[in-house]
Amino acid sequence: MVDESTNLRSVVSSAAPKLAAGRDLHTVGDLLRFWPRRYTSFDADLTSLHEGEYVVVVADVRDAVTRPMRNRRGRILTATITDGTNDMEVTFFKPYGHEGRLVPGARAIFAGKVGRYGRTWQLTHPDYQILPPDSDGLDARRRLLPIYLQVPKVQNWTVIDSLNLVFDQLDSVVDVVPADLAAARGLPSRLEALRGIHQPSGWPEVERARKRLRYEEALVLQTVLAQRRHRQAQEKTLARRPREGGLLAAFDARLPFELTAGQREVGEVLAEEMARDTPMHRLLLGEVGSGKTVIALRAMLAAVDAGGQAALLAPTEVLAAQHHRSITAMLGDLAEGGMLGGSDIGTRVTLLTGSQSTAARKQALLDAASGDAGIVVGTHALIQQNVSFFDLALVVVDEQHRFGVEQRDALREKGNQPPHVLVMTATPIPRTVAMTVFGDLETSTLSELPRGRSPIATHVVPGDNARWVERTWERIAEEVRAGRQAYVVCPRIGGDDKGVEDEPFLPQEVDEEGNPVEAPRELASVYAVEATLRETPALAGLTIEVLHGRMPPEAKDAVMARFNRGEVDLLVSTTVIEVGVDVPNATVMVVMDADRFGVSQLHQLRGRVGRGQHAGLCLLFTSTDAESALVRLQAVAGTTDGFELARLDLEQRREGDVLGARQSGGRNSLEWLSILRDEALVDQAREDATALVAADPELAAHPDLAAAVAEQVDEQQAAFLERG
Repeated sequence: MVDESTNLRSVVSSAAPKLAAGRDLHTVGDLLRFWPRRYTSFDADLTSLHEGEYVVVVADVRDAVTRPMRNRRGRILTATITDGTNDMEVTFFKPYGHEGRLVPGARAIFAGKVGRYGRTWQLTHPDYQILPPDSDGLDARRRLLPIYLQVPKVQNWTVIDSLNLVFDQLDSVVDVVPADLAAARGLPSRLEALRGIHQPSGWPEVERARKRLRYEEALVLQTVLAQRRHRQAQEKTLARRPREGGLLAAFDARLPFELTAGQREVGEVLAEEMARDTPMHRLLLGEVGSGKTVIALRAMLAAVDAGGQAALLAPTEVLAAQHHRSITAMLGDLAEGGMLGGSDIGTRVTLLTGSQSTAARKQALLDAASGDAGIVVGTHALIQQNVSFFDLALVVVDEQHRFGVEQRDALREKGNQPPHVLVMTATPIPRTVAMTVFGDLETSTLSELPRGRSPIATHVVPGDNARWVERTWERIAEEVRAGRQAYVVCPRIGGDDKGVEDEPFLPQEVDEEGNPVEAPRELASVYAVEATLRETPALAGLTIEVLHGRMPPEAKDAVMARFNRGEVDLLVSTTVIEVGVDVPNATVMVVMDADRFGVSQLHQLRGRVGRGQHAGLCLLFTSTDAESALVRLQAVAGTTDGFELARLDLEQRREGDVLGARQSGGRNSLEWLSILRDEALVDQAREDATALVAADPELAAHPDLAAAVAEQVDEQQAAFLERG
């Protein structure tokens, strides 16, 4: 008998080398996981054909004629196959061996690339297999024919035959779902599910098998998170309560605005959890501009009041510097503790990044280690081994999707005891997605915008409409003359650096077969667009500067400082300004080649305008004709609800990308589960995983599930949408 580790050569010797070479299928397990792309009924279907497409169809031969060829020696066989309504021609320029088989009334499975001859669909020299009379197909038990991804030099029925041979000798497979759990949920065993996928008797069996495989993926994911929650619940730490008359009270008294009801509610939750002796682990989901930074700063001040320190981890130096500036500005003399003119109850806010000068870095490290800096803001540099803290009480991680769980933990480990953790993201996430990818964190949501935030109008601009493009630059000039500022965002840097930055970026639109839907085009780059805008008459006299992530840190900081002060009218930038950049005077944004960005990223970008008293305007330039891209852009133009857009974004993307591909380059972690569609299954899996881990934290009684957790889902994948 065979198992999943058995080499295919010992089961299907003749096809094994081609399966290995064509689709990297070496073992029985590999073949069992070679899923059908679709199914076709043994009732023929010729209704949806596309030229150049590889098809597998079941059809009847209506007539067949052999005749001499007109312009050369030899004969040609032309057969007409039909599904009863639609016809198609099958042509052989060498009829020998086919005339006696392709006769009127014969039923066969045909496989080949669809072509056109005049107005007629045609298969030329297709492979085919005649079906026995009165048979339901290759297997009399089945009503559906699985169609697999094409394997070079291997026909679809050879794959089916190979699987039949495997199932004839296969008694059991590794089953990660405990049998009692599967029975309680009304699910088949894994072996039954595999048979239902590859050897279905009908659609109900396929759907039952798919449900089982979806649940299995959900259970593995939720078990990883349940184990993490269980470990966190065992930890003990110091309670951190703000003192009366301390920093937090002084900051609240100086706030020039009133907190929203949502901000007050989340603040109370954080204060309550930080006052416990078990570490807080909380995710703060906030719409663009919802005021997350103020919430985080109040929590950090509470930690400092309690005698500890807070660290804020940001993904980029631009964002870290922005946080440092904004926190320092909001605190005023409260951020100058121990300095001339500083408050008696103040602390210090220190910035630590990888590109600082040696002197600045040494001072920042000293401030963190001595405790003189109550708040330390930094990039990945905070995680390095030579960074230490006097008493790290709170870790705040901004834009968590740029980090992995292990990076979050590396910073946590710098505390004398486990610090409290607040994770923030401005990328809206549907509930089921948050529950899957952030399942080790309790979740709070800020959806209410602070008072005074202005609306943002968004429009799609055809890049080939010269008048619309001209009007765009005129509109920017009007805003600048009114005393305001603008952004132009490009997907590429250009100049001496021809690449793109390490930012989320969509590949070219392709059709279902992976073919480009339009010819490749040169994408807009920062330096090329800057040069064009300097020559644009409407923008004459404007101060234009550039910004991108590969500039020296000092240059980036200087540009942003000038833009903040209003000395720069128009900033031509990459997506480095996507998050955290807060310039209330900026009111217009133009996004070049907007079709190359995802929905959520466009939503983040436009959140940089309309942050003051004046309304914002976002113009999405595109030259694409791809329908899927235009749907994305119109969706962004049609709503400012980030959670609605996030759902659309995930619906359009392949959901296996939600957790990212494994670092080893293997297959995506999600093959069956759709965490938007399968919300009920995700809920069930979370409930079951929690119960399993509560009873058996190390899964000693469930070794197959434990192995699947270790092999298929590392904690980096369970963190979030991998880099967008």
